Amino acid sequence: MTSKDQALLHAKAQVFKALGHPTRLFMIQELSKGERCVCSFAEQVGADFSTVSKHLTVLKHAGLVDDEKRGQQVFYRLRVPCVMQFMNCIEAVLKSNAAASAQLLR
Repeated sequence: MTSKDQALLHAKAQVFKALGHPTRLFMIQELSKGERCVCSFAEQVGADFSTVSKHLTVLKHAGLVDDEKRGQQVFYRLRVPCVMQFMNCIEAVLKSNAAASAQLLR
C-alpha cells in the first residue's frame, strides 16, 4: 500500500469516526431535511449548547456540514447530502443482519 493510499484510508476513517455517535447520526438525519440552528438541536437531543456545538464541530471538521453565523445564532447544513445514501446502506445491512438472525432462530 502506498503512502497516498494510506492517507486516503486515514481520511475516510476520520469521516467514519465523525459518524460514530448516535447524536451526530441524528444531526445528519435532521440536516438532510434542511438547515438547523444549534438551538433547535439543543432542544431535540436534550443537551446543552456546548455539547451540541462540539458534536457539530466534529461533523464540520470531517467535512460533512457547513455553518453560517447569523447574528447570535449559527446555522448548519449538510455539505454532502449523499451521506444519506450511506445511511440507507447501513439500514440495508441492519435488515440483512436481522433476517439472517431470524433464520438462525427458526
